[in-house]
Amino acid sequence: MRDIGINVKAPEKECTDKNCPFHGNLSVRGQIFRGRVVKTYEKSAVIERELIRYVPKYERYLKKRSKMHAHNPPCIDAKPGDIVTIAECRPISKTKSFVIVEKVVEE
Repeated sequence: MRDIGINVKAPEKECTDKNCPFHGNLSVRGQIFRGRVVKTYEKSAVIERELIRYVPKYERYLKKRSKMHAHNPPCIDAKPGDIVTIAECRPISKTKSFVIVEKVVEE
């Protein structure tokens, strides 16, 4: 198991995925986000983040949503509805430049 340089809990399962940051050769760098898994494919997941920003002109809050695709390693295996942490990596495919590094347990 590799240390990926981010303070996240390592997965308990092992995997043989070469695009896993813990058990493969994928390095993570750059931005880190937290979001909810909306949909999963074979080794991919669609993550939705909600952004809230204050607009001073109207003295109101603006709510936006954005979706991004991320690699879902077999050792983490996130399901729809899970809150996850994703980190930026090199482009894995045309739309995937992020990888799931942790499932967040909220109480």
